[in-house]
Amino acid sequence: MENLFHLQFDIHQVNTISAVGLAHIGDGVYELLCRSHLCVQGDKTLKNLHSHTISLVKAPTQAKLMLSIEPLLTQEEHDFFRRGRNAHTHAHPKSATAKEYALATGLELLFGALYLLGRQERILELFSKMMEVYHGL
Repeated sequence: MENLFHLQFDIHQVNTISAVGLAHIGDGVYELLCRSHLCVQGDKTLKNLHSHTISLVKAPTQAKLMLSIEPLLTQEEHDFFRRGRNAHTHAHPKSATAKEYALATGLELLFGALYLLGRQERILELFSKMMEVYHGL
């Protein structure tokens, strides 16, 4: 069986995956990073872990954090982000505007693409900047 923890796609393979597929992968990557970030802090109860995780993964927060790292993106990364932001999603949660949901989808697609390309260090670099902003909110 292929090692699904360490996928190493080339750019052509990533570009053949739908925007929805890449955002789906990226959503999981982002949530795992959020959960890990909160757990290593060590000062959270189960209830606090859950509520803090929800606050990090909701679209309005993702949108704010995405905007904070957008200036740091390379051209290729910005192309991934734009592809997700411009994806034609047919619905968005009531807790987010269509714009916030589009930005959040762009972030998820970016993280999905970087993950599949094996660029975990870059994901961690961007996520670290996002957490600096989040803790400053």
